[in-house]
Amino acid sequence: MLRAAGVGVGDEVIVPAFGNVEVAEAVTLAGALPVFADIDPLTYCLDVTAVEAAVTPRSAAVVVVHRFGRWADVRRLRELGQRHGLLVLEQGESEAPYDEIAQRRQRAAYLDAKLRGVRTPDGGDGHTFQQYVVRVPGNGRPDRDAFARALRGKGVDCRVPVKTAVHRLPEFRRCVSLPETERAADETLALPVDASLTKREMQRIVSACNALGGLLQPAF
Repeated sequence: MLRAAGVGVGDEVIVPAFGNVEVAEAVTLAGALPVFADIDPLTYCLDVTAVEAAVTPRSAAVVVVHRFGRWADVRRLRELGQRHGLLVLEQGESEAPYDEIAQRRQRAAYLDAKLRGVRTPDGGDGHTFQQYVVRVPGNGRPDRDAFARALRGKGVDCRVPVKTAVHRLPEFRRCVSLPETERAADETLALPVDASLTKREMQRIVSACNALGGLLQPAF
C-alpha cells in the first residue's frame, strides 16, 4: 500500500506506537522510516497535535489506526495532511453485523453503570466496542497485571490489549517522549463484552472487578 503510493527510501511515515507492530513493519518494508506520535488518551488513536509536532521535511505519510471500535479524528488528520502534503492512510478493524454491535453496546452500557474502581471507556460517537478497554488505577503495569491475574482467577477472560508500545520494542526502539502511549500500555485492560455473554456472566465480571476495588496492592 505504501509502495504503491510512492512512499519509499528516505521518507518518514508517522504511525502510532500504541498498537500492533505490523504497521511499523510495513513502513520499514517500504524502505521508509516509522516515526512514532502519541495518542489521544480517550480514543487511543493518533493525537492530531502530536502528529503535527512529528512532521518534518521528510514526512510523506500518516497511517491512522482506529482502535477498539473508536474512530480517530480523520477529518482533522486529513486537513493536516493537506497542509503538509502528506498521504493519510487508514487502517480499521473488521466491521461486525449491526445486531452484534448493538448487543456489545448494551453490554458496555451495563458495565459503564456497574463497574467501580476502574476507569471505564469514553463511549463517544459511533463506538462499536470491539474491545471494552478500562484503565486500572495505581502505579501502572504491576498493578494492572496483578488485577488481570486476579480477574482470570475468578473466571473472567480479560486481556492486556497492548503489552509493549512499539517504540519500546528492540527493533523499533526510539528515544521519544510518548507519555499517553506509555501510560495506556501500562494501565489498559480489555474486559469481555461479546454478544454471546449471558446476564449471569456479565454479573460475574462486575462482581469480580468491584471486589478488587480497582487496585490490589500499590507497587512501590
